Amino acid sequence: MKVVHSDEIPLQPVTMEGAVGCQIRVLVGQEDGAPNFTMRQFEVAPGGCTPLHAHGYEHEVFVLDGTGTVQIGECSYGLRAGTAVFVPAGVMHQFRNSGAVPLRFLCLIPNPVRAVDAPCVAACCIG
Repeated sequence: MKVVHSDEIPLQPVTMEGAVGCQIRVLVGQEDGAPNFTMRQFEVAPGGCTPLHAHGYEHEVFVLDGTGTVQIGECSYGLRAGTAVFVPAGVMHQFRNSGAVPLRFLCLIPNPVRAVDAPCVAACCIG
């Protein structure tokens, strides 16, 4: 079991090529004994973005603060607090901050990360 305020978990830079002003904190993951899912919180600075990429597992995303866009395949959608997003496995995607404050969102992925021979921390793009 784990009960923690998100502020107690340090943000770490996303180091994957193409990331700009993007940080992550793993709120709950395999290291905490979670057998099925990892919950991550991303923070994207104004003008920043996650890398444009795809991988072998789905994402469920919920926007907490800020505004931006998400590209899923060839389509782009607006984001604001309260927006929920499903990104299917294998589909190119990218989150961009178009606002003046950080874009913060929760992102849930399955454990173990399917089709990736690495722990979640590596799959989460942090070094």
